[in-house]
Amino acid sequence: MITFISYVAVVLVFIILIPFYRVVKGPTVFDRLLAIGAIGGKVIALILLAGLIYNRRLDMFVDLALAYAVLNFIGGIAVSEYFRLLKPGK
Repeated sequence: MITFISYVAVVLVFIILIPFYRVVKGPTVFDRLLAIGAIGGKVIALILLAGLIYNRRLDMFVDLALAYAVLNFIGGIAVSEYFRLLKPGK
């Protein structure tokens, strides 16, 4: 079972690279912001898979994943507010 979870984690790392292209080459700032949110969601799943791989207490990794999710959410709101304030004409 651990090998299956390891393979899923490796596939998830490659799936993270897909929105990373959008972060680098995104035509607008908002495309980049959405891609960072998508990467954050996949990293949360990767944190939980790491807890399963290392046979550690999963509740510790759930706490870490929740903290990362909150930071990702607050960071997304902060960046969008920053760009909203920079918008000319307001």
